[in-house]
Amino acid sequence: MNLVEMRGITKRFGALAANDNVDFVVRPGEIHALLGENGAGKSTLMKILYGLYQPDEGSIVIDGSDEPLRSPADAIARGIGFVSQHFSLVPTFTVAENVLLGYEGRFRLDPAEMNARVAQLAAANGFSIDPAAIVGKLSVGQQQRVEILKALYRDCRVLILDEPTAVLTPRDTQALFEILRKLREQDLAVIIITHKLDEAIENTQRVTVLRLGKVVGSQDTSSTTSAELARLMVGRQTVPVQREAATGSTQRVVLDVNGLSVADKRGVQALRSVTFQVHAGEVVGIAGVAGNGQSELVSILTGMLQPQSGGVSVDGKPVILGDPRACTQHKIGRIPEDRLRGVIGDLSVADNLMMEQLDQFTRVGHLQPAAIAEHAQRLIEDFQIKASPGDPVRTLSGGNIQKVILARTLSQDPAVVIAAQPTRGVDIGATEYVHQKLTEQKARGAAILLVSEDLDEILLLSDRILVIYNGQLVGEFASDAVDLDRLSMLMTGAEKTG
Repeated sequence: MNLVEMRGITKRFGALAANDNVDFVVRPGEIHALLGENGAGKSTLMKILYGLYQPDEGSIVIDGSDEPLRSPADAIARGIGFVSQHFSLVPTFTVAENVLLGYEGRFRLDPAEMNARVAQLAAANGFSIDPAAIVGKLSVGQQQRVEILKALYRDCRVLILDEPTAVLTPRDTQALFEILRKLREQDLAVIIITHKLDEAIENTQRVTVLRLGKVVGSQDTSSTTSAELARLMVGRQTVPVQREAATGSTQRVVLDVNGLSVADKRGVQALRSVTFQVHAGEVVGIAGVAGNGQSELVSILTGMLQPQSGGVSVDGKPVILGDPRACTQHKIGRIPEDRLRGVIGDLSVADNLMMEQLDQFTRVGHLQPAAIAEHAQRLIEDFQIKASPGDPVRTLSGGNIQKVILARTLSQDPAVVIAAQPTRGVDIGATEYVHQKLTEQKARGAAILLVSEDLDEILLLSDRILVIYNGQLVGEFASDAVDLDRLSMLMTGAEKTG
């Protein structure tokens, strides 16, 4: 018997059909991957199952009952649990307090009893976590386990996880799937929204693929491949980037970073004497859990932040730090981690594309509209941007906004490319495109610094990997000699030297 049956689910937002006659079935004791590009309808479908949205058409049957899910409270009562990418935890509360919050019952709160209940629940499900620990002091992986415990405490039988490994280290990812396998043994069903195809192949029993709101494939995972799933997701054959050996490991140093230190807005030291080099034709990846100084490093290297100490040079010439114009003069190309802050949404595609080259399109103090439009049309064609020169950038998809930034940056043949989270929030097709463009820049001889929370991306593109923890570089790996277990320990501070 199926545990969940979603039949003919249709959900419209105005003229847009986010889900179009979707059938989705989940069985007891299976991990089921839900795949699709951004905007394919995955999150909408799961929000319907969790009672956050109501379908315009269709029905949901849970354990043989088709009683409507009018709210998350209804879904929880029917055994549906949901763990989003952004945890709903109170950082100053203990693990036990977070697990029981809102579900204490009518009993007098006794910390010892609460801890005992949560410890028993954790042990029964193979968790290793201290119920009395303050949640704000836990790692991301441990906080995720608290969210899972919250769902289990509420008698969850169907657990929905939205991109659960997006911010996890390899060690935490392995621990998560060990937990999920134990839940399977108890006949729980797990639904994972993910874009990591290899992860789905290795850890799930069934997979369903959505494209443009419709189901385009649903089958046993053992009967498919990553390549076939990628084709279903994007509607065409994909060609993953193949990393070529670095062309410049013995050539000149292009980017030289020496002793950078800076405090964050709270006065806490965010970077501590960070020193490294990037050669021509080399990709150096910065791997680390979010919040360990990556954003501050990128801000300094792109001219947005003045360090307390240290220096940066490009091709041996010192860069005036804290001045974005100096970065442009030294041919430092910038792909910002927040693409929406890298464009001006109300300006046209053409205006955004020439934003860093105003002097080239100005004569006697006046902009040259014809030259700007011609420049934009050329870049739109070269970078396959689905837009016209006059379209406001805010009307573009996330992937096309990222292409505008890539076109503006890479068309200037930068000596250095600072790529910060270059594929965050974009779909598999756009990700493939971004990787291709970065690889082309490497082949051209640019020095590329890749800062990404997606470890798969770091491993795919980097020639060398530097690990950052608590504002310090704590380890280095060659691309062909990565010890994932040690890398995980370095990323989480379990090993701080190396």
